[in-house]
Amino acid sequence: MQKSFKEPKPTLYVVSTPIGNLKDITYRAVEILNEVDVILAEDTRTSSVLLNHYQIKKPMISYHEFNKDEKESQIINLLSEQKNIALISDAGTPGINDPGFEIIKKVIESGYHVVSIPGASALLAAVVTSGLIIQPFTFLGFLPRKQVDMKKTLSEYINRKETLIIYESPMRIEKTIKVIYQILGERNISLARELTKTFETIIRTTLSQAIEMEHNTKGEYVIIIEGDTHFQESFNESVVDHVQRLIQSGITEKDAMKQVAVQRGIPKSDVYQAFKIDKK
Repeated sequence: MQKSFKEPKPTLYVVSTPIGNLKDITYRAVEILNEVDVILAEDTRTSSVLLNHYQIKKPMISYHEFNKDEKESQIINLLSEQKNIALISDAGTPGINDPGFEIIKKVIESGYHVVSIPGASALLAAVVTSGLIIQPFTFLGFLPRKQVDMKKTLSEYINRKETLIIYESPMRIEKTIKVIYQILGERNISLARELTKTFETIIRTTLSQAIEMEHNTKGEYVIIIEGDTHFQESFNESVVDHVQRLIQSGITEKDAMKQVAVQRGIPKSDVYQAFKIDKK
């Protein structure tokens, strides 16, 4: 069994940093950042603000999605030279929706220690203030950018019971909410942005109401979506009404019939037949 502590081996510390308010950092995190030999930062300019605030003067290496492969060997070489390294992201916990997972995995495979220094996390901050069921939940991160792929991904969660957590950029939030409504139908949601900052905003509403809102285009959003309990209630309506409701939400007749079949757990042919007979 591989051990992850006790032995005096070089270590990669996965250090959580504030998601907004610079005070949301642990004493231990500051201590570790002062003790390591090198800090891996997603964006060295962003991380410099935090490090300067706490007077942490350590060399930084840029490590992000676009240079992760070329930096991998350099990081492993530093560990082989008995250097201790801290991994930080622009905000929150490294490895969640950033390339941190890959270097963590590589360090473990190379026989070195990986130690978590826990702290702030946007998804946890958002879900505990959402007012929606917390356990269980599934974190999806950012949805695919292409709408067809986004719809395909969301369709896999139509009948799932757990709360869903999604990240989204402010420039795409309105389109994403519309697609979520098209695929999942009406549900209670929470929209959280600028968490822990001066203009922190948490909107608790429904998908249909969220579509009608004007959304701020500053600060990434965390979208919390309730599970499929609504669909159990929607079965009280007829198959035809169910299809019509989805069509009115903006999707095609074909997609609406397909979703109704999935949501109700019945053959698509049954939905097609009921809908076509009603139209005659």
